[in-house]
Amino acid sequence: MTSEIKQAFAHPELRAQATEGGGFPDRISVRDHIEQVEIGAFQSERGVTQRLQFDLVVEIAPAGGNLADDVDLILSYDVLTDAIRAELALERFNLLETLAERIAARILTAPQALRVFVRIQKLDRGSGKLGVEIVRGGQAHRDCCPGVDHPPRPICIFLQNAALHGEHIGLWVEKLQHLPDPLVFCVDLPQKYQQHSDALPTQRHIDLLEIEQTAWALAAALPELVVVHSRTELDWGMNHKQLSLWAPSKMVLDAVKPPPGQIDGLGLAHWLAEQLEAKRLIVIGDAPVRSDNAEFFDYRQPELL
Repeated sequence: MTSEIKQAFAHPELRAQATEGGGFPDRISVRDHIEQVEIGAFQSERGVTQRLQFDLVVEIAPAGGNLADDVDLILSYDVLTDAIRAELALERFNLLETLAERIAARILTAPQALRVFVRIQKLDRGSGKLGVEIVRGGQAHRDCCPGVDHPPRPICIFLQNAALHGEHIGLWVEKLQHLPDPLVFCVDLPQKYQQHSDALPTQRHIDLLEIEQTAWALAAALPELVVVHSRTELDWGMNHKQLSLWAPSKMVLDAVKPPPGQIDGLGLAHWLAEQLEAKRLIVIGDAPVRSDNAEFFDYRQPELL
């Protein structure tokens, strides 16, 4: 595998010599593509951008027949650069390995793509280039990495503090389970015992952690609720009708476009509903909301659902 990756990124003459007489496929490439990106697992890499260099090589199936110099009959270079930009726009990545996997998977959805080589390097960390190289494709990869069905659109449930501490919370969850769509529960920011910081980034972390503590406490009281952190966990839960209870820190801190400003429980619920393309946002509590995108229910009247 190492020699194949070396050949993929080496001069075409080297690959031609290595595969002489083998009937190997053609390939297209994008090399030395630079993007300015916020990426990395270390705290020092948050809130700052660094340069990434991308090198992609894609082996392609022959078009067959006369191409007639028609761009619509070939795999466009734009498919490669668009794959890079599309994945970078979806979320903030901690690992180059994850980003490389996502780019490769997106490119392999093109019918002409047989195999893809991806190299990503950090240019601004240390004195050299730090990077990862992967190769994906072929029937073995397609068999072990089948496509994931797009999850159904859920109903997001936002529980205000009054509902969380009210005597009917268990009844609300029981009644909501009878709705036909998958459910994702969100909880409010606690009103008491909050720590405070004058630094907005620090306060965001504190508030997110307080929401997560509330979520874990609710899950302990109602074991049918399952605390989830990532989009992958949410998608799995929606596909399997799990009652997911969202812990927001990971998705919010890793988002390319996170909710702006100070953390607000209802604002987070609106943001999540948008990310998941939710069918409905139901708010349960004692403070009616003025929003065309949310339905309010008084927490004392679960029979009205």
